Amino acid sequence: MKFFIDTADIGEIRDLGKSGLLDGVTTNPSLIAKTGRPLFDALAEICAALPGPVSAEVTATEAEGMVAEGRALAAIAANIAVKVPLTWDGLEACRRLRADGTMVNVTLCFSSAQALLAAKAGASFVSPFIGRLDDIGQDGLGLIRDIRAIYRQYPDSIATQVLVASVRGPLQVVESAKLGADIATVPPKVLRQLVQHPLTDKGLAAFLDDWARTGQTILKQAAAE
Repeated sequence: MKFFIDTADIGEIRDLGKSGLLDGVTTNPSLIAKTGRPLFDALAEICAALPGPVSAEVTATEAEGMVAEGRALAAIAANIAVKVPLTWDGLEACRRLRADGTMVNVTLCFSSAQALLAAKAGASFVSPFIGRLDDIGQDGLGLIRDIRAIYRQYPDSIATQVLVASVRGPLQVVESAKLGADIATVPPKVLRQLVQHPLTDKGLAAFLDDWARTGQTILKQAAAE
């Protein structure tokens, strides 16, 4: 599974990017607004910091406006993925932007029928919002299961990647991976939580205590050789 980070905070992106574990970034108007920076400046810096896809969302609601905004966003950097909503106009814009060779992330997906249309429109990514479905008593992970089942039926004609969004915790990431989702986009907090386990911390502390009692250090040993 690939990991995208769901933030526009360049500090977080650079810090987590040092791990080499990040494959991309997703932003939206709300996340950009939190930075207090001009949109194009923020996106250009993010694209330069990480070579993977960087989703940048249009704000127009009609196809013509989405295409115009999408082309302007795509001109920022080669790794921009234009984000359009899963509406009729969004699907039209998706097809036209994909014809330009632009990556497109069709977002706000809440049903397998919508995901089928996104694939038909040639979307590079479709973003099912599983957390928001869970919030209203529906089965977010069940949607991922259904989308993967549909896409598997057409391996020669569907290249759309399932990008799990609105992730609330590590368990949703793991379950999405078990279902075969291609990507999970997660807030920085959730990405850091994936590495945490109390037994890891306890075991490391015990190893280090045992080693400290020897009075040795690896680098001093190496220098003495």
